[in-house]
Amino acid sequence: MFTLDYQSRMPIYEQLYRSIIKMAALGVMAPNEKLPSVRMLGQQLGVNPNTVQKAYQMLERDRIVYSVPGKGSFLSPDLSRVDLKKAELLEKVAAALREAVDHGVERSELLQYTKQLLNIESAGENT
Repeated sequence: MFTLDYQSRMPIYEQLYRSIIKMAALGVMAPNEKLPSVRMLGQQLGVNPNTVQKAYQMLERDRIVYSVPGKGSFLSPDLSRVDLKKAELLEKVAAALREAVDHGVERSELLQYTKQLLNIESAGENT
């Protein structure tokens, strides 16, 4: 369910944080769905439970998940924060595209580069 790139420069907790947000955004995880326990997920991924705990704390801080004492962590029923993050990211992409065009990058180059990046990303998800 969760995939990590142990060769990446991105910290494991950040990868886990992003992975959970991605699954929420794609509907892979349902609102109010229980997340694996910190200990269980740490064992499954082969990482220190403190690493998992840090990702969960970041998710709770951003109101993506909520905790119930003695029960665990659950995906928030209000995923508007995930939608807001998606909108922010799309605006950043739009701004970068406008800047690239303003600096002479051809639209065909942008399309080719974007397709290339998306193919690389898709290939990485299938492994």
